[in-house]
Amino acid sequence: MKFNCERSTLLKEISIAQEIIASRNVISILSNIYLEASDNELIIKATDMKVNFETKVPIEVKEPGSTTIFGDKFLGILSSIPDGEIEFEKTENTVVIRPVKRKIKFQLKCIASEKYPEFPVFNEEKHFEVPVREFKEMIQQTVFAVSDDETRYFMNGVFFKKEDGKIIMVSTDGRRLAYVEKNISSKENDFSGLIIPPKILTVLLKRAGEEGMLSISITDKNIFIQFGCYKLSSVLIEGQFPNYQRVIPEKQEYFCTVNRLETLEALKRVSLLVEQKSYRIYLILLPGALVVSSNREDISEEGDIGNAKEEIPCTYEGEEISIALNYRYIEEPFKIMTEDEISICFTEAGKAITIRPIPEKDFFHIIMPMQLD
Repeated sequence: MKFNCERSTLLKEISIAQEIIASRNVISILSNIYLEASDNELIIKATDMKVNFETKVPIEVKEPGSTTIFGDKFLGILSSIPDGEIEFEKTENTVVIRPVKRKIKFQLKCIASEKYPEFPVFNEEKHFEVPVREFKEMIQQTVFAVSDDETRYFMNGVFFKKEDGKIIMVSTDGRRLAYVEKNISSKENDFSGLIIPPKILTVLLKRAGEEGMLSISITDKNIFIQFGCYKLSSVLIEGQFPNYQRVIPEKQEYFCTVNRLETLEALKRVSLLVEQKSYRIYLILLPGALVVSSNREDISEEGDIGNAKEEIPCTYEGEEISIALNYRYIEEPFKIMTEDEISICFTEAGKAITIRPIPEKDFFHIIMPMQLD
């Protein structure tokens, strides 16, 4: 096996492959990246046995062949050498990597490609297409709200379903919920719902472009996503996702409208003096004003280091009300939304609030309040 290619082209793809690989013993085949050179293309594969990654890059093949190489060291080598053409050559159980125009030489042990696990196959007959940009928007609106509580594994991913010409994504950690839906042209290959681990979604979010379409195929245990020259697949999370429809308020009596960036900056400042165990802040709504506060009381209790309070204008008509929230839960949706104006809808202090963009779009975020004291 011997080939030449551009260092920068190979470095980009090996960086993605290394993201997939789990931290394992260096002798494990799963710490290696699969390489196969033929027909002036290099196939690159990586897996942690749950998420699989495959792509192709153009190369000049001098001798076809395949091998696997320790991903961490390979990435380190590519990152350290200067841009330009590199030569890759395999001889028995060793590979040699060297820049063509520099007197630099690296040798690494390799493991035979026959020992690399087989990947599940994309079902060409049962797939549908979604614009890349819209699918990335759906991931952005949901993936941050996934639970990291492994005892409730069924909430450790994003719920995904397709029905009646639309796709829906939902995530929750039990204290907040993120919902988004998109209309798509395909009305075939509907499915009632599955749970996608966040790892494959975050890789797609970081690496997919903004144009074109991606293809999605679903089986009983796997999801397959293809875009450009990339192929991703993941084992699905088993279990019953919570009935999110019960969490969505049918009607909320009151709302206030705030400027998103102004509110986000106020949250950042006030959170500097938030109690670090609870992350509790207070939203105090007055006619025409929203007060963001880190503490409802004076500095009196032992352990208090101070408090912060900031008033910003808002559109609100109603009685004064105080709502306690985990500041991260309100800050995160404000960060990923792009609209200038945001609506905060509520009924009373102890019930869920809903955050929506103005004008309303195809997503919203629900947050359960904390106790006021």
